[in-house]
Amino acid sequence: MNLRMTKASILGFFCLVAFAAFASSASSDDLQDTSQPRVVRAAGETPTILTHYDQADLEAGRMKLKDIISQGRMLFDARCNSLDGQGRPAATGNGTPTKRDRANNPGFIRTSGTDANSCAGCHNQPFSGGGGDFVANVFVLAQVRDPIVTSVDAEFSNERNTLGMNGSGAIEMLAREMSVDLIAIRTDAAQQAASQGTNVTSKLLTKGVSFGQITARPDGTFDTSGVEGVDADLVIKPFHQKGVVVSLREFTNNAYNHHHGMQSVERFGAARTGTNDFDEDGVVDELTVGDITAATIFQAAMGAPGVVMPTDRTLRDSVARGETTFSQIGCAECHVPELRLVSTTYSEANPFNPPGNLRPIDMVNPITFDLTRDTLGPNLERAPGGGAIVRAFTDLKRHTIWDAEDPYFNNERLVQGGVPTGQFLTRKLWDVGNSAPYGHRGDLTTMTEAILHHAGEGRPSREAFEALSTSQRADVIEFLKTMQALPDGSPRVITDADLAKIYKRIRTAARFLTK
Repeated sequence: MNLRMTKASILGFFCLVAFAAFASSASSDDLQDTSQPRVVRAAGETPTILTHYDQADLEAGRMKLKDIISQGRMLFDARCNSLDGQGRPAATGNGTPTKRDRANNPGFIRTSGTDANSCAGCHNQPFSGGGGDFVANVFVLAQVRDPIVTSVDAEFSNERNTLGMNGSGAIEMLAREMSVDLIAIRTDAAQQAASQGTNVTSKLLTKGVSFGQITARPDGTFDTSGVEGVDADLVIKPFHQKGVVVSLREFTNNAYNHHHGMQSVERFGAARTGTNDFDEDGVVDELTVGDITAATIFQAAMGAPGVVMPTDRTLRDSVARGETTFSQIGCAECHVPELRLVSTTYSEANPFNPPGNLRPIDMVNPITFDLTRDTLGPNLERAPGGGAIVRAFTDLKRHTIWDAEDPYFNNERLVQGGVPTGQFLTRKLWDVGNSAPYGHRGDLTTMTEAILHHAGEGRPSREAFEALSTSQRADVIEFLKTMQALPDGSPRVITDADLAKIYKRIRTAARFLTK
């Protein structure tokens, strides 16, 4: 095994985090990291990260899946310091490697970044990997500026709330399968147009979701004016609230540089930039290709959110009524209750990754695991006849959710990735019960407020909700409250009483280990 070692050991801290996370379900054997040799910590200041994984070891199968996930969790939770390479004095936070004047380096700054010590610094509710409070908001697009921006005015950046990563592996695989379907429709239309010598228009329909239509011309060009809710390339990008990031890997490469000033070799290394210290902080090759793979696999393997049912019979009846009403008033048209995966396998890397992110053509062997069996739990449900059920309550499509009467969700001024300012990816609701605050800025404190600001394409459902009686509205909210991100190893459906017992065991284990 080829591991690049740092001088420090954070094994004790990592074991604490891992044990607290797994305490509700894991066996003692599961808690042992068999891949990493014991390292004696040196005295004095040391880097936070203990080991850096070699991608060749991962692809050769010399690392167990649980050990890759453990390394990824450590990287996600690690509070990096300057000895790790934290900070980017000569680089902006742009996802495309971009130099800046070292005189403009402010160190930590909330607006333009770097703005966090760890991924878990923002992704922490209700536990590491989840969403974030309003205080953890990020100012999107300010990170690319040189000199830095100190104002939080919407003129300079788009303020966004942190989203939870639970179930992200399933979301990425859904996007891949849907993209493949849409591209196949386009290819078929092109072939028909060429053979028939006339324009051919085809509906872009995948997994029951319509993305408009595309017209193929005999000369091989396309009219994409009828394409809806996805870029003209028909590749669904399921990450970021605007739907502009194609994969967990792209998201991870971007975020490490933007928020922590930690540059990955595959994005910022010598092969692409001509130097192994692009940000000129004196630390070379800060994150290996294997590190990014581990961090990506950890996020992909996070359990899917589940359902927390009340033990109280009256509240259970309210949930049942609320679920029915949710569909009756049209919410399920965009917040689709379930989508089906043809394959249950997550595979790294994504074939749609843009340059600067590892792709299958760069690999000898993909790294795979089963989303219905091998995640941290809850696992996805197996679908009758094969595949898996993803109960994410989204269509992975962008929608316009404002109008002149209520422009609340069109408060951004900067266009990101070519997406109109008032258009957003349909929010996944499967963790809505414990992912407050709400809205893309996190400035709405209740679900009711968020619903009552739906406009544009969402206005019919909003008005139908407004027309409900007080008790009917309460039923809908009670239904939404059941959808929650759950601790590792939890069953997909659990009662509120049993969930309280799991949290109590986690707290007890954490207290024991900190004594």
